[in-house]
Amino acid sequence: MKKHTPILLTIFLLTMACSSVKLADVQHEKGFTVSNYKTFNFLTINTGGEAVSPLDGPIYRANLEHIKASITKELEARGIKRSTSNPELTVNIGIVVTEEIQTRETSFANPADRTAYMGQRNYHWEAGEVAVGTYRDGTLTIHLVDAATNKLMWKGSAESVLPNKPKEVPTLIEEAVKKLFEKLP
Repeated sequence: MKKHTPILLTIFLLTMACSSVKLADVQHEKGFTVSNYKTFNFLTINTGGEAVSPLDGPIYRANLEHIKASITKELEARGIKRSTSNPELTVNIGIVVTEEIQTRETSFANPADRTAYMGQRNYHWEAGEVAVGTYRDGTLTIHLVDAATNKLMWKGSAESVLPNKPKEVPTLIEEAVKKLFEKLP
């Protein structure tokens, strides 16, 4: 076993490093335990950002339903059932997607960044950032609110770069929700 430990540790660290979801923030009210609740339901969804809106069509709606299904799965695994009439816990979902620009810095030391143009006396070279691509960054925030007191009991945020292929998003959603709910007391 001792000779396999370095290999297993390396595999574990590589697996953890490949995870594309980062937990941004997880907080809970003192004394909050999810097992104290028996029922839950969802609040109205609020979206924001430059790259998403409720009008984005069937892909947006499918992803939203997948988020709800993943949250439902996690809460029901903890013994809390979904109920539309008088839920004890309400779940608020926040989604923000922003369009980001990927850049790289130019450097005179890099031959690819140097200019081959010569002849103008006033010409000069400057280092700077060059846009090389765009990507979408997504943040999922989940709030668990006590329905009786309307008090925030738990909140968690996860963020990730969104894949370009829509069929890869559900896997990312499941990973994000699972990571968030691992921190649920």
